[in-house]
Amino acid sequence: MVTQPTGRPKARHTRRDFIRTATLSGAGALFAPAIVGRAFAQDTFPTRAMQVLIPISEGGGVDRSARAFNAAWGPSLGAGFEYSYFPGASGQVGYETYIGRREPDAYNLLFGAIGPEMIMYATQNPSYRFPDDFVYFAGVNADDSVIWVAENSPFQTLQDLVEEGQHRRVNFSGSRLPHPSSIAVFLLAEATGADFNVVPYGGGNAARSAAITGEVDACCTFMSSSLSVREQVRFLTVFQDENQIPALTNDAPPVNALMGTDFPALDGLRAYAIHRAAIEQHPERYQHLKDTIAETMQSGRYEESTIAAGLSPDFNVFIDEEACTRSAQRFIELANRFEHLLRDG
Repeated sequence: MVTQPTGRPKARHTRRDFIRTATLSGAGALFAPAIVGRAFAQDTFPTRAMQVLIPISEGGGVDRSARAFNAAWGPSLGAGFEYSYFPGASGQVGYETYIGRREPDAYNLLFGAIGPEMIMYATQNPSYRFPDDFVYFAGVNADDSVIWVAENSPFQTLQDLVEEGQHRRVNFSGSRLPHPSSIAVFLLAEATGADFNVVPYGGGNAARSAAITGEVDACCTFMSSSLSVREQVRFLTVFQDENQIPALTNDAPPVNALMGTDFPALDGLRAYAIHRAAIEQHPERYQHLKDTIAETMQSGRYEESTIAAGLSPDFNVFIDEEACTRSAQRFIELANRFEHLLRDG
């Protein structure tokens, strides 16, 4: 469980704040008519619980993020939520089930992590197609890729790690190869000439343990999953425009500012997806979904429900369909570029 630091940090104007503000400004035009027409909209949709398919195991970060957001969204949407879980093949099983077996009626939604699952899409060539078959329409939580070492590691800075990699192979533990943080390591190696190798450990706990015990030199992973071991590690960098929670991550600097690179944000944007057919066949339902999400974000309930769930609101964002699509396409391009390094086995 991620606990809140004592006292709230001062407001920061970051890339995410810009996206959040711009998106909410655009959503404002949708929000007003949503209020006027709410009685009519709720009489027709939804009239029963929403079905949320999650393409990984129950109880993980994606599941907890979905439930925290839905606790806030439910009052605006006017419906409850029922969940099903289809882990397997890095998310492919869940997406195949959603696209091929769930009715495109706007009651069926998928909640997943764009970065990891678009890498899976690019490297595993599943039967469905993006964005022809489904669309990500609302990102609500974003977890940043980080690199860290054990607290007693001889590497004090990212530059130390890079210099070591210019003389010998440096091993990183990762939960699995097809992951945004793996791409972060590959981009850094490419930019610096370092010999970096990512070792997949088949899960986050095993990957963190390997780095803490010194079995590998460093760990590449997501930030939030590392906060539970923050007293045992030293964060070296974050692959984002700004470190969103410097107080909990020993003020680790953003990689571009540190290394003079121009890497894109490498995050795990957790987002809602819907069938393309549902948008085309039920545009009024789709509009109601988007309008009520905008209202939820304006209400402040999401931050409250996130804290109540024991999560950090610092990872909460609001990313619209257009920005979600850009994120998905960026990860497809990166996955194609590093496909030979991202394949397990």
